[in-house]
Amino acid sequence: MGRDSRVRLLVVDDEPHIADLVATVARYEGWHAVTAGTGTEAIREASAFVPDIVVLDLMLPDMDGFSVLDRLRESGTAVPVVFLTARDGTADRIAGLTRGGDDYLVKPFAVEELMARLRAVLRRSGRARRNSALTVADLSLDEDTREVRRGNDIVTLTPTEYELLRYLMRRSPTVLTKAQILDHVWQYDFGGRSNVVELAVSHLRRKLDAGREPLIHTVRGVGYVIRQMVR
Repeated sequence: MGRDSRVRLLVVDDEPHIADLVATVARYEGWHAVTAGTGTEAIREASAFVPDIVVLDLMLPDMDGFSVLDRLRESGTAVPVVFLTARDGTADRIAGLTRGGDDYLVKPFAVEELMARLRAVLRRSGRARRNSALTVADLSLDEDTREVRRGNDIVTLTPTEYELLRYLMRRSPTVLTKAQILDHVWQYDFGGRSNVVELAVSHLRRKLDAGREPLIHTVRGVGYVIRQMVR
């Protein structure tokens, strides 16, 4: 089974396109991200999801972000919070930080800057995930170094093969459809070739197996999964 070392991010914003953008970029980076559109939903998700970090809009339809943060702190969680808001006044910035926020970013923003700030807050808080390795049986993938090993042997992959393997390992033992794989790995940039997933999986299998126990399995009518078969 893949070892889940993903950062858990909760994005709270009542503008769905912003929340979805931040969550999508975070997922592409390998994080586990969920969204909430109200303060009430955010509090509920924080309890169930237990995030490592929260992006929190100050202007929500049912309560402001300060109230959400107060409720989170009252529940006993010390999760880091980065405010994301259209308010750009100095007083709001100071209030956000003095009320327990860890950083403050004003809309409009560059999502790359937001991700950089989130990583910095995670490092300062000691919540950065130190284990970057994904493993399935004797197969390992290090997301920091991008090194892939099968047993003691290094496996050399193309960038696309690496992204395909990483996606399969992150989601193991979930069976992934061809559409899911195509959307995540190629993002529809596949030159119109309908069999691009099958070809990539075939190439990846040849490199990974090489006389060893097969780890990538086809589930007929559904898609692919990477896992060790139980005998």
